[in-house]
Amino acid sequence: MIVDFRSDTVTRPTEAMREAMARAPVGDDVFGDDPTVNALQERVAREAGKEAALLVPSGTMANQLALRAQTSAGDEVLLHARSHILNYEGGGAAAISGLLCRAIDSADGALDGARLSSLVHDGLDPHHAPTRLLCLENTHNGCGGVVVPHASLAVAAQAARASGLRTHLDGARLWNALAVTGQSLREAAAPFDTVSLCFSKGLGAPVGSILVGDHSTIARAHRFRKMLGGGMRQAGILAAAADHALTHHRARLAEDHRRADVLARALGELPAAGVEYGPLHTNLVYFTVDAAHPLRRDGDLVVASAAEHGVLITGGGGRYRAALHLDVTNDGLTHAIDVLRRLLV
Repeated sequence: MIVDFRSDTVTRPTEAMREAMARAPVGDDVFGDDPTVNALQERVAREAGKEAALLVPSGTMANQLALRAQTSAGDEVLLHARSHILNYEGGGAAAISGLLCRAIDSADGALDGARLSSLVHDGLDPHHAPTRLLCLENTHNGCGGVVVPHASLAVAAQAARASGLRTHLDGARLWNALAVTGQSLREAAAPFDTVSLCFSKGLGAPVGSILVGDHSTIARAHRFRKMLGGGMRQAGILAAAADHALTHHRARLAEDHRRADVLARALGELPAAGVEYGPLHTNLVYFTVDAAHPLRRDGDLVVASAAEHGVLITGGGGRYRAALHLDVTNDGLTHAIDVLRRLLV
């Protein structure tokens, strides 16, 4: 048995999703006449309480379009030191938009509004890059997959607005956060000018993310999507998968969270492991393995050893991640726990 915890992006379309994709009416989305894409964009914009939305191939592209559409080359962006935009998007902020990124760290993904305000450069002093945009993230992968409390996000966004900044939320796993908090997408998106959302993680679609915002910003993002080669033709096939996931897979995210909790509790019972997991976690389980353990002492063999027994995880240097998703069954979870118990004694 193979249990793939590497990411919630490894999911495969269900049979029902494949049927929806096969039946989807399509057109040429670059010309704006794919009815399934248009319907999906309208649906998500409406649910988010925004004027418009744009379907894109990936979350990275959605984030980079948000940056490009709301800044100019030489501007400064404030973001969390462990954010996906800063650490896992190939330097796109600099290469694509010519931006200076100023990183601010915290243990829980939240950023203090007063501190943010003190860091803003208003552009009057030519020595400093003018600060134009604040980017936040929820859930926060780099801080252990936590749900960042909405109140702290709203305070930070308000402080940014008061300083004349626009705001973007990297909501790649926001659907997971909403499954915990019970908030609506409209409520979660309200403090932000733009929000990116991913369909190909917990929701289980094969491809696709979406960017929501006002008409003007999304129109600019549309142009830059074309510039970056992100315009897709008969993309209704992909939009149908995303729409199916929104309709049928949102409620089941709680199952991933429940299984993640089971895994975290099992790991927490092992003397060689430490678990980064708390009450506002979702489907990501981060854990550590003691440096004195044989799989660490003789070189970091934790990932390779687990893979030999059919359990795929990511990480290294003593810190590892397991992502729960719709392709992980109860039987698979039981097998994975048995393997990790044997390895980490």
